Amino acid sequence: MLKQFFILCSGADRKLLETCSDSENTKFAGIGATVFFTAVMAFIASAYALFTVFDSVYPALFFGLVWGLLIFNLDRFIVSTIKKRDSFSAEFLQATPRIMLAIIIAIVISKPLEIKIFEKEINTVLLKEKNAMALNNKKEVANYFKSDLDKNKAQTDSLKSEMIKKEKEVNALYTTYITEAEGTAGTKKLGKGPVFKEKIAKHDLAKAELDVLRKTNLDKIAELEKTAKTLQADLDKKVADTEPIIDGFDGLMARINALNSLPWLPSFFIMLLFLAIETSPIIAKLLSPKGEYDFKLEDLETALIATINQDKYQRELLVKTSASMHDKVYEDIASDNELFNLQRKNAKELLELQSNNFVEKQKNTF
Repeated sequence: MLKQFFILCSGADRKLLETCSDSENTKFAGIGATVFFTAVMAFIASAYALFTVFDSVYPALFFGLVWGLLIFNLDRFIVSTIKKRDSFSAEFLQATPRIMLAIIIAIVISKPLEIKIFEKEINTVLLKEKNAMALNNKKEVANYFKSDLDKNKAQTDSLKSEMIKKEKEVNALYTTYITEAEGTAGTKKLGKGPVFKEKIAKHDLAKAELDVLRKTNLDKIAELEKTAKTLQADLDKKVADTEPIIDGFDGLMARINALNSLPWLPSFFIMLLFLAIETSPIIAKLLSPKGEYDFKLEDLETALIATINQDKYQRELLVKTSASMHDKVYEDIASDNELFNLQRKNAKELLELQSNNFVEKQKNTF
């Protein structure tokens, strides 16, 4: 049962193969098994690749099955259409397009399985790339908000600097009127004289200005700090919104690029393995000598071609003979005087009728 299934997979004529030896049946069963297991590998590879795209089992299995059947049909077609010739060069020339197609199929099949085999290494590469992308994203977002944050900080620093400057001025005036009262500076007269009163008045005026300035600037600073918090919250929100995008950077294309960044030799050998599997039915047919099945198939094909050519020749000969006979028959008819006189009489009557009808029409016009 299994052998018959593999023979079906090989694309061979089962009725013709039943008349051949067991060795021929075994050969084609081996070719069919290779075709079948190549399709199975294609199903597994495509299902995994599509799972990385859809993140769901059922769509991946469905489309993977469709892809596996497509590869099975292509391989079966490729193997079944290769005919054994008397010249190896003619066979190889016939198989060259099919080998090119097999190479393309092998590359397509092997890539998803390479991704699965080197999954841990690919995850490490993707983690590094995600971390780098996260850092770059934070820098870009920070640069986007940098001008507003810097402007806000500069205004805050300017207001604080203005208050500090005024405080220094008030403190200096305080020291001036104290030293004047102590007699250690200014007029150097101990006591609260006119100069002392003038200096304390300046101090009190500056102190009042400082109080007003402090109240005004503190209100402005509070507003600026509120704006700074809003800007920082927007920055954090922007970073948080982009994090899921970076975390989701593990699709099929990202994994293929990560695979390409790994050493090429292991991937190359895996691709060679699938290439050998995919081309093995074709290579087996090219290298195997002409067998009993090939001779019988060639006999049927040549017999069919001979029959078709013979039928075609007979049809062409029949057409030529029939045409020659018809030419002769019509030639004899043309030389028959009785038939000629009858035809002339009928033509004369027809012309007379046409002439009479024309005359009647002309009369009616007057």
